[in-house]
Amino acid sequence: MTDAPVTDIHVEEFSRIVRAIEAEVGRVIVGQREVVRGVLICVLASRHALLEGVPGLGKTMLIRALADALDLKFARIQFTPDLMPADITGTDILEEDESGRKVKLFQPGPVFANLILADEINRATPKTQSALLEAMQEQTVTVANRSYRLEPPFFVLATQNPLEMEGTYPLPEAQLDRFMFKVHVAYPSAAELVSILDRTTGAEIPAARKVADGRQIIAMGKLALNTPVASHVSEYVARLIVATHPEDDSAPPMVKNFVRYGASPRGAQALIIGGKINALLEGRYNVSFDDIQAVAAPALRHRLLLNFEGLAEGISADDVIAELLKQVEKA
Repeated sequence: MTDAPVTDIHVEEFSRIVRAIEAEVGRVIVGQREVVRGVLICVLASRHALLEGVPGLGKTMLIRALADALDLKFARIQFTPDLMPADITGTDILEEDESGRKVKLFQPGPVFANLILADEINRATPKTQSALLEAMQEQTVTVANRSYRLEPPFFVLATQNPLEMEGTYPLPEAQLDRFMFKVHVAYPSAAELVSILDRTTGAEIPAARKVADGRQIIAMGKLALNTPVASHVSEYVARLIVATHPEDDSAPPMVKNFVRYGASPRGAQALIIGGKINALLEGRYNVSFDDIQAVAAPALRHRLLLNFEGLAEGISADDVIAELLKQVEKA
């Protein structure tokens, strides 16, 4: 699918394809426009997204609907405490060849797909969670000292819920940092709940139709990476990231009082790439301050580690990010 040459895509075509994807996902998912937009930005960037919300809000259904709208190889991995790394990456097996000799063959695991649904990722042990680290960062898998390349596009869309923490293994900061966005899935409104009931309690369940393929996703990602960013916007991103560190003089009082560790350089990369795609989604081929602010919360909320005082005061990472956007100067 991705062996054919990638054709150029212009801003108008970019917007048309995105609208078509969002429309197909909207046939299945009611509301959640910001969630769908955040996940789509990660997909178009060939990065990874972590969806967090209580059970029953449609996190898994949303990812499945997106997989239905994209002509990509899809694999779902249900994370459980007894899941082993080889269940994800694959393993070597012994088989007989035509002459009857035993030969070692590699049996690929479900990670050898384009779109990976890592369902309830915090249910598995850290050893198994780490099996995704190399794939997420390097897009390779190493088994028995041999490395195997994953076919682009490749992205992991993971889900977890903040409840039922007993029997779960919270993701370490190193793995959280590899997710471009952490997207919060909120409760639907009363009107949206009525629409959900209408769609899901009848004889026919709506499904998304395929409207884009891997070549288009790769081309759209290249267009996004080529979108120009003015120096004053890049400098604004740098000031935002530096201001998340409590030891820095530019950090606002809320950061100094309630943050233990600030965002990494990957946070700055997520802001720039997310801002580029957000600009294209708005039909513009340049990045503005508003584009950066639009993606600031999902790009930074999992990269800010609050201290004890912040947790005791009930401060959230989103509260800190909102304060940063108020305090850090744009120019």
